[in-house]
Amino acid sequence: MTDELMTIRQMCDAFEVTARTLRFYESKELISPLRDGQRRLYGRRDRARLKLILRGKRFGFSLEEIRQMLDLYDLDDGQETQFRRTCELARERLAVMERQRLELDDAIAELRGQISWGERKLADFDKRKPAAE
Repeated sequence: MTDELMTIRQMCDAFEVTARTLRFYESKELISPLRDGQRRLYGRRDRARLKLILRGKRFGFSLEEIRQMLDLYDLDDGQETQFRRTCELARERLAVMERQRLELDDAIAELRGQISWGERKLADFDKRKPAAE
């Protein structure tokens, strides 16, 4: 993608999102497309921000956390503050995800145990049935 402007349809196709999603992010002031009458035109900045929004959502960040990280881009410090805050939030999010993974691993192991127990019970029922003649 270059510096060219993209329509809402092109953005939807490029990022596999709906027009409603783009309008929602616009209403939350996360992206700011140019307007040509009723037409929305998205530039390089909007594409970069949308990419970061989608990545942030994938990692489980709230829209408010994503907004905070994006807003730090405009500080006049060469993005140092943005990178520091983003790394801080990312470390916190990673810790949460790792705890969730451990909890999920425990639940999976427990469920496997329950399935094995149930299968043994079913095998006992099958042993008690008279053989078909």
